[in-house]
Amino acid sequence: MPTFKVTPLPFGRDNYIWLISNGRHAVLVDPGEAAPALAALQMNKLKPAAILLTHHHSDHIGGVGEIVAHYPGVPLYGPRKDDIDHVDNPVGNSDRIFIEALELELQVIDVAAHTHGHVAYFGHGMLFCGDALFSAGCGRIFEGSPSDLELALGRLARLNDKTKVYCAHEYTLANLAFARAAEPENAARDRYAARCEALRRQGKPTLPSTIAIERAINPFLRTDVENVIRSVAVHCGTRPANMLTCLAALRAWKDVFQG
Repeated sequence: MPTFKVTPLPFGRDNYIWLISNGRHAVLVDPGEAAPALAALQMNKLKPAAILLTHHHSDHIGGVGEIVAHYPGVPLYGPRKDDIDHVDNPVGNSDRIFIEALELELQVIDVAAHTHGHVAYFGHGMLFCGDALFSAGCGRIFEGSPSDLELALGRLARLNDKTKVYCAHEYTLANLAFARAAEPENAARDRYAARCEALRRQGKPTLPSTIAIERAINPFLRTDVENVIRSVAVHCGTRPANMLTCLAALRAWKDVFQG
């Protein structure tokens, strides 16, 4: 089985580019800026074998043009429903891609809600999910609907427990603050928060998480849990009728939360 090193390349306020490498070749996920990606490739003497894009927002694609100029011909994968410059391999739900230089095989998962075209890439126990799922949170609904969000999160939550979750922003501590409001009593979440706080004090990423962790601590994956339902009812003044209305209310609450 091939083995990979996955390295976070931070940029901006809280973004990560993910660099997947085997010591010789690399895949870049969501290079929103060129400089950190180019520096990592050159410093580690890696040749880019592909670029993966999850969605069209500028902080995920902003570095593509400059990277392609440095490495012409590098294959670029991106969502079929978006119109993104330089994408020569448009992909959608259930597509499989194989990047021969790394022996990396990935399944594409549609996770629309944040954007209509948003996709995630899953394989070898790794999930690169852009802004669809965050540790202890999820992306804002910009172009989709609560139903889209429910479908997207359901697809991700059904992945294997051990799947490592590589999301594109370091939002974990802020998300955990909301998670405490949404589910005041959750011992697993509190243990996870203590660990994440220690990592950030050391200047280290909180990521990757795992699907098992997220199911245990992420309120957006726990809309069937009574403690979450009760908190939403208190916040909204009415008990949600079902998991979808609970999820929609949670997302709307998080949009205005100041904790």
